[in-house]
Amino acid sequence: MILDTFRLDGRVAVITGSSRGLGQGAALALAEAGADLVLIDRGDASHTAELARGLGRRVHTVQRDFATATPAELAAAIDEAADALGRVDILVNNAGTIRRAPAAEHATSDWDEVMAVNVDAVFYLSQAAGRRMIDQGWGRIVNVASMLSFQGGILVPGYAASKHAVAGLTKALANEWAASGVTVNAIAPGYMATDNTAPIRADADREASILARIPAARWGTPADLQGAFVFLASDAAAYVTGAVIPVDGGWLVR
Repeated sequence: MILDTFRLDGRVAVITGSSRGLGQGAALALAEAGADLVLIDRGDASHTAELARGLGRRVHTVQRDFATATPAELAAAIDEAADALGRVDILVNNAGTIRRAPAAEHATSDWDEVMAVNVDAVFYLSQAAGRRMIDQGWGRIVNVASMLSFQGGILVPGYAASKHAVAGLTKALANEWAASGVTVNAIAPGYMATDNTAPIRADADREASILARIPAARWGTPADLQGAFVFLASDAAAYVTGAVIPVDGGWLVR
């Protein structure tokens, strides 16, 4: 049955930035599909863990600050995930950060932090998880890209550069690992009602200009991404790799 190929029973999924927002939505979607979870977060992911356990899933939490974690510490987080739940089948690289400032005034510290969280952590976690997935002959990596993987944005040069890098890394890893049964894809969310977009939504003129361009005529929510996360993490997407899939209410085609 086709719907059975979307099930994740027996799989272990690692999700970063899972305490709230898109990451929490992804974690709970994978849990509903049957996966056990390892939640990696710089803060307290206990609420997400509690909700997933309520679905009957095993859950382990790992604390890491991606802005300061070394490659060895990121690899150790994947090792801890495998030790705790027995394997690593799925990695969702959701954690991200953004800094807003004109390019001419963009602080070096802001650039470095955005790159550390949005690019370096994605690579080192994928590298560590990918080794395990290659050895077991099956794996799914789902990165979170952005509309700014396609566009330049305004006042966010570091973020735009980092999300272009996520798209490129997705394609590079897909090329290398597909023959080993490991797919690497990305979801590019449109304008989502999350903490990251709160400053934009608070600007009445900017919010109105954004809504005017979205054919769906509304901001997205974490629930709007859940189907894409489950699809890309499942056997239903076995022949999908290297894709950057917009989930944007039509923003890019306007």
